Amino acid sequence: QVQLVESGGGLVQAGDSLRLSCVASEYPSRNYHIGWFRQAPGKEREFVAANSRSQFAVYSDSVKGRFTISRDNARNTVYLQMNNLKPEDTAVYYCAGSTSVAYGWGSASNYTSWGQGTQVTVSS
Repeated sequence: QVQLVESGGGLVQAGDSLRLSCVASEYPSRNYHIGWFRQAPGKEREFVAANSRSQFAVYSDSVKGRFTISRDNARNTVYLQMNNLKPEDTAVYYCAGSTSVAYGWGSASNYTSWGQGTQVTVSS
């Protein structure tokens, strides 16, 4: 089982930036996909972004143009650069890993390994 550890969350003001990191214990296959999801209190888990080993990336409409996902394969690390943060971005952010995106990049059903989450709070 791949272990994923997120870091980089915190409390910021609207308009600020944060960079989240997700370190994997290993990439079990050449095409190991990493996704970022978030869950706000009282809301369902929501897809944020995902990318492949080749840096192909997919974003939700709510973050497109503000967030950038990237990875350093040598360090087994995926980053989520979040710019122009808004109060509605407040949530626990989770990274997740998958060897397949058969259900679509944004479907949590694809992802078999999950991190413990990191809190992002954006004040207005």
